[in-house]
Amino acid sequence: MNLGNHLQHQIFQIIASVADREGLQVYVIGGLVRDLLIKGSDVTPKDIDIVVVGSGIELARKVRETIGEDIPLTVFKNFGTAMLKWKDTEIEFVGARKESYRKDSRKPVVENGTLEDDLQRRDFTINALAVSLNRTSFGELLDPFNGILHLEQQLITTPQDPGLTFSDDPLRMLRGIRFATRLGFGIEPSTLKAIGDNRERIRIVSQERITEELNKIMMSGHPGRGWLLLDETGLLEIILPELHQMKGVEEEEGQLHKDNFLHTLEVLDNISKQTDDLWLRWAALLHDIAKPRTRKFEPGTGWTFHGHEFIGSRMIPGIFRSLRLPLNEKMKYVQKLVKLHLRPIGLADETVTDSAIRRLIFEAGDDLEDLMMLCEADITSKNPRTVERHLRNFRIVREKIVEIEEKDSVRNFQPPITGDDIQRVFGIPPSRNVGIIKNAIKEAILDGEIPNEFRAAYQKMVETGTALGLTVRNEVKKDGGE
Repeated sequence: MNLGNHLQHQIFQIIASVADREGLQVYVIGGLVRDLLIKGSDVTPKDIDIVVVGSGIELARKVRETIGEDIPLTVFKNFGTAMLKWKDTEIEFVGARKESYRKDSRKPVVENGTLEDDLQRRDFTINALAVSLNRTSFGELLDPFNGILHLEQQLITTPQDPGLTFSDDPLRMLRGIRFATRLGFGIEPSTLKAIGDNRERIRIVSQERITEELNKIMMSGHPGRGWLLLDETGLLEIILPELHQMKGVEEEEGQLHKDNFLHTLEVLDNISKQTDDLWLRWAALLHDIAKPRTRKFEPGTGWTFHGHEFIGSRMIPGIFRSLRLPLNEKMKYVQKLVKLHLRPIGLADETVTDSAIRRLIFEAGDDLEDLMMLCEADITSKNPRTVERHLRNFRIVREKIVEIEEKDSVRNFQPPITGDDIQRVFGIPPSRNVGIIKNAIKEAILDGEIPNEFRAAYQKMVETGTALGLTVRNEVKKDGGE
């Protein structure tokens, strides 16, 4: 098989010219070759891996000289690799090598090797493919480990013994699950078993590298499948025990609750059809995370999970910390959606007050649409009538939201009276009373007791302050003057 017609990027011609001039065997390998075989010429290479039988660093330097531009060259001398960034493409050069590992480390002992040595050290056969860039064999495909067959079979397996592959570099277990999830491939049975057998080895991998793979799984088309594979191999219990604890069904007095783990994965896949937002997907994965802690059977009522949304939101910082996810606004966003995910479903009833809708709009703020998307993804009934009933209820809620928004403009609103205003009017320093008055104004607006305007809020401020024993000392106008 020849892939020469697919290697149209100018860099391949430049590398071929330099390699022939220097008498070097040079190949493009790895993910780009795999993707070319899957997608053909539709692939636009952003990352190119080049293997040379010789010095990768020296080849990179000579390619840079040939290009004749002041382009970035980064050399990793300890690893025998170099990275060129040209235009929008990163090209990594490495000399063909073979590797051996110590038990307590992912870092290999490296020595020079042949092209086959280099391909054999690759993680999976579908990534152990090479295409020649030399002029006399340009585009010729080398496949010593049946990678093409495994692509056709849609199968993930390793070039060498899978137990050795995963023991040497345990991160490959997650990479295998990630490739299976992203490509929709199966994992060859002995390879899958080897992941399970070596699952404890994942503990030597840094959490940052683990989470990088988890995020890639989360961004696949059907991330739920990846989490199922993590569970099947025993990795889930090590990596995210809180999610593992959601598994299973209990029965009391003939009543069963749903398997909250499987439900969660269905919600995750549902929302992944609607959005590529990584953090909204994390919110979907974690929305019911506290159900194991709140599960209780109440005779006459059945299984309950009272308060799981509030307890779940309090669990998020600990989970983010353990996974080395960012402890910033992204975490707070996930917390908010977990906390509010039950609120919209209770607002479809005709008797629901405008104030309840106002509070939802105010508390969700700019994340209201994401919250509604999460709630709709949370409908996982197998009964089409039940699904339609819930979706109809959410349409009612959306209509009410639009109506209240147009009338009251409460999303992210700031009360028209500030803390500085309160201090000036009553001649008091920052204190608990300032907070009480501010909260009274906010609550009055959300309850519809007063409109969201300065005059009404001012009157509420005076009434509340007087009730607290304060005396008006200064008048404050709408523009902040006295």
